[in-house]
Amino acid sequence: MVSLLLALIYLSFISLGLPDSLLGAAWPVMHLELGSQLSFAGVISMIVSAGTVLSSLASDYMIHRFGAGRVTAISVATTALALFGYSTVSAPWQLCLWAIPYGLGAGAVDAALNNYVALHFSSRHMSWLHAFWGVGATLSPNIMAFALASEHGWRSGYITVSAVQIVLAVILIASLPLWKRQAAVAGESAEDYVSPGLRGALRIRGVPLVLIAFFCYCSMEATAGLWASSYFVEYRGVDAETAAHFASLFYLGLMSGRFLSGFVADRLGDKQMLRIGCIGAIVGLLMVLAPLPSATLSLFGLVVLGVGCAPIYPSIIHSTPDHFGKQNSQAIVGIQMASAYIGCTFMPSIFGLIAQHVHIALYPYYMLLFTVVMLIMTECVRGVLYHKE
Repeated sequence: MVSLLLALIYLSFISLGLPDSLLGAAWPVMHLELGSQLSFAGVISMIVSAGTVLSSLASDYMIHRFGAGRVTAISVATTALALFGYSTVSAPWQLCLWAIPYGLGAGAVDAALNNYVALHFSSRHMSWLHAFWGVGATLSPNIMAFALASEHGWRSGYITVSAVQIVLAVILIASLPLWKRQAAVAGESAEDYVSPGLRGALRIRGVPLVLIAFFCYCSMEATAGLWASSYFVEYRGVDAETAAHFASLFYLGLMSGRFLSGFVADRLGDKQMLRIGCIGAIVGLLMVLAPLPSATLSLFGLVVLGVGCAPIYPSIIHSTPDHFGKQNSQAIVGIQMASAYIGCTFMPSIFGLIAQHVHIALYPYYMLLFTVVMLIMTECVRGVLYHKE
């Protein structure tokens, strides 16, 4: 029963990653067909992010009112509907409407599954869970590439991913008795649960520190992926093809690093995995900014950065119940997800302004600042909790 449920959760995280890269892969063609400006993709992404923040903050209430299984199934179905809606649009403003249910669905399932795995499974499964998200995010541009090469174009790419989501939603709905039996075995009862609420969660010792750490991590990761190619082309003089190849290797390092982390996470524990990840990310960034005539070391620094980033996100999430109590974990994970989406949404854009008005050479320093603050905050969280004990 547990193995089957875990397999469903892995599939759900592949599904969560699938839509994330679709818009970026299709937009160069989509915006021409729809008569939209190239920059309008940013507006759509902002609406999606707003939806994910709202549903993440509401996840504590929804999950304890309806159950993790039901929330996951409904969220996946909502995302499937939104993706199908994307395939039917004839004007840019319609994309904005469909972005609302897409964001709401994505944020709820993210918070629900992260907390469920943190509560019921070991660190290695949390690492592998996020590696499977990377599988979905890696597959989706290839699905869209095949769609763009076909006679049906980008619309068929959205329909294909929507169909996958619909199948998964049906499977999740059929599996709801399994979620209920697992909750009964674990002795979980919604009637006995008292939510700390948003204000109550923020008052818990150490929570503001971990939110800053999570915000810093997601800001750094999103900035790394978005601006890597531009930095190496415009500042380091690398040709565009080589820069794009190594930028993609950052994500490969992230995904493969999470698979590898799963084999050692239980033995080392969340604290050590988080510390190793932060130090690895700093080493990667120091390689990126190395002032050598050749950019080879800097390019490989992106790969090291990706591997270093790999255990950070899973370790922060998985340590939440141990740090702040199982009764508070869903509320805190929901706030963490909201903090993550805010960082991913705004901080890469802010660096874009810095690159435009100051210099793109600040790219590694910008990320290094977030990484050092993140390391300090995570160490402070442990210090605060140890002092409390």
